[in-house]
Amino acid sequence: MTLEPVSVDDEAAEGTGASAGPAGRLEALRGRSAVSRSHLRWILPLAAIALGAGIHWLFVATRELPDAEEPVVPTPLVRVQVAEPRDVRFTVASRGIVVPRTESDLVAEVRGRVLRLSPDLVVGGFFEAGEELLRLDDREHRIARDRAQAAVRLRESEARLATADAERRRRLSERGAASDADLEQFESRELVARAALAEARANLAQAELDLERTVVRAPFDGRVRERHVDVGQFVSPGTRLGRIFAVDYAEVRLPIQIDELAYLESSFVGLESGPGSGDDGAARVHLRGRLGGREWTWDARLVRAEASIDEQTRMLNVVARVDDPYRRRADGDAAEETTPLPVGLFVHAEIEGRKAEDVFVVPPLALRDDDRVFVLDADDRLRVRSVEVLRRDPGGVVVGEGLTAGDRVVVSPLRIYSEGMTLRAVPSETMSEAGDPAAKRRGGASAPAGDAAPTEEAAAPAEDTARAEDTAPAEDTAPTEDAAPAEDAAAVRDDAAGPS
Repeated sequence: MTLEPVSVDDEAAEGTGASAGPAGRLEALRGRSAVSRSHLRWILPLAAIALGAGIHWLFVATRELPDAEEPVVPTPLVRVQVAEPRDVRFTVASRGIVVPRTESDLVAEVRGRVLRLSPDLVVGGFFEAGEELLRLDDREHRIARDRAQAAVRLRESEARLATADAERRRRLSERGAASDADLEQFESRELVARAALAEARANLAQAELDLERTVVRAPFDGRVRERHVDVGQFVSPGTRLGRIFAVDYAEVRLPIQIDELAYLESSFVGLESGPGSGDDGAARVHLRGRLGGREWTWDARLVRAEASIDEQTRMLNVVARVDDPYRRRADGDAAEETTPLPVGLFVHAEIEGRKAEDVFVVPPLALRDDDRVFVLDADDRLRVRSVEVLRRDPGGVVVGEGLTAGDRVVVSPLRIYSEGMTLRAVPSETMSEAGDPAAKRRGGASAPAGDAAPTEEAAAPAEDTARAEDTAPAEDTAPTEDAAPAEDAAAVRDDAAGPS
């Protein structure tokens, strides 16, 4: 048996370790636990990441790929009108006040007291030419006439005596029984007597004229506007008796803008005969005004243009004439067709101008950039045309060169467009079916004749585009007749947005 040497320090250490064993083991366990928790802090996130990556890979590996399709751009839906040539007569709109062709004051030419007034000499009364309107006391003028007649007889007697004496002196002078001085004296007396006779006859004519002027007669067919005298009133020469105006025809002074003169006949200033002229060669004018709660129309004719342009308004005034405005000469049936045209009425006028042949009328929205229109070709592709604009008006645009019969003109607005882009067209009424624009203006607005009146297509409101869905052609709609496809509906609601 072998004995190992043992140190005292080792024994003491063993003794100490034996006595502190449980506490040491607890401290050791705590150290190991701290190490394990620090490892979990970075192991768990890595595990979560790995799990997520695996799930993502699983979804990607098992996904179903969609069929590849190219995006479909909706084709804009627009309204079109078929261009058809027609003849258009331009009209020029104006307005004015009806005035009598002649208006004058009745003035007393002699003195006297008013004895009698005509029943027609009242405000608003009608009278005829030559009718007695007023009579003055003529006794004073009759006396003056009688005196003038007596003076004439006296001067006639003196003239005969002077002529006889002069003739006797001539015969005596021929025989040498009278001197030349005596002959000259008697011839001078003869001339004085004849001059006195002529003066007496002139005084008689003046007296008879004054006597005639005691009766005031109408100078023309007319109507009384004012009356300033009454029975018993004494008047002097120059006293105003009343105011009258003629009713054989009335006139309307119409101002015309200088630019609109181009739409009238080139010879309108000279009033030469031309297309659209009346029987006497004057251009026809249609007057329209309200009277008695109704709107009436009257026919007139352009008779003259004033000599110069107004310096303040920079407009040229023309004069239209209305014959027999009060229908005094019309028969019973003709008088009942229209109401009289009273003086002072404010009227709207349409002057018929020159005629344009084989032109086209398009809505205002069809005109782009002042002188271009959009046309659809046979392949429904957009083409831009430059056109000649003859007249532009809110009611329509008259186009001369640039369009041909049968062209489909786009009347819907397009904010974005490009040459050759594809469009879907909704047929609309042809331009010739829009009616007579001149008649529409006479019925309401004042657009010129020959210019297309505003239409629903020209206005292009939102409800029009909505209605376009229901009127689209069959090839543009879904197989069912009840609803358009989603892309067609979107195109109609935003028909102005073409492909960018």
